[in-house]
Amino acid sequence: MLKIEDLTVEVNEKTLLHDVNLEVKKGYTNVLFGPNGAGKTALMRTLMGFSEYKVVKGQILFNEEDITSLPVDERARLGLGIMMQRPPDMSGIKLRDLVRVASKGKKNPEDLAEKLDMKRFLDRDVNVGFSGGEIKRSELLQLEAQSPSLYLLDEPESGVDLVSIEQVGMTIKGLLEEGVDCPGESCKRGKSALIITHTGRILDYVKADRGYILCNGTVMCSGNPLKMLEEIKNRGYEECIRCRLTM
Repeated sequence: MLKIEDLTVEVNEKTLLHDVNLEVKKGYTNVLFGPNGAGKTALMRTLMGFSEYKVVKGQILFNEEDITSLPVDERARLGLGIMMQRPPDMSGIKLRDLVRVASKGKKNPEDLAEKLDMKRFLDRDVNVGFSGGEIKRSELLQLEAQSPSLYLLDEPESGVDLVSIEQVGMTIKGLLEEGVDCPGESCKRGKSALIITHTGRILDYVKADRGYILCNGTVMCSGNPLKMLEEIKNRGYEECIRCRLTM
């Protein structure tokens, strides 16, 4: 579904990402690990088409279509959706209206909000005065309304308390498995996802198929996400940089 080939990205003539190669197959969930400042958020924003991120080399393919030069709105219409680590406050825009627009009027904001315990926030300005967990649920509410085929989730567990993390995790699991009947172990989910995680807590709720480690602006290695997480906890990212595991 998503294929990134030799991607190099600049912001204000400073290179943030170089020679990045990564893919997400249809129905798969991949996770992206990496230390602070590695370029993980820059990659997510580049994939979504944020204008300040300039692709100077390489390409981004989505469902075999080159979307490298497409603006944000066209990528969203094609089926990309993003949860930002800290989205902006939107004074003057009610959450109810944003959810209605995201669903193109096809879904009832009240019904969607009830599942996430967000009904009381529908008539408030988006994210204004929201706690960390409320912001995450607001983002998930908007994503559920949009129903993209590829979810780009930037640290969904960041700023979420221990009570809310289960709700966030189970909601993401439900979004990825939406409309899919999986009687067998080999059955794949209906939606795809690329998830940034520092702590790995989201993996308690969401089954990941492949992990990638991004360091110094490029993908260093890939493999089994749970084994990679264990290695990171025990030995840090330096070990991956040294050994450059075969991708």
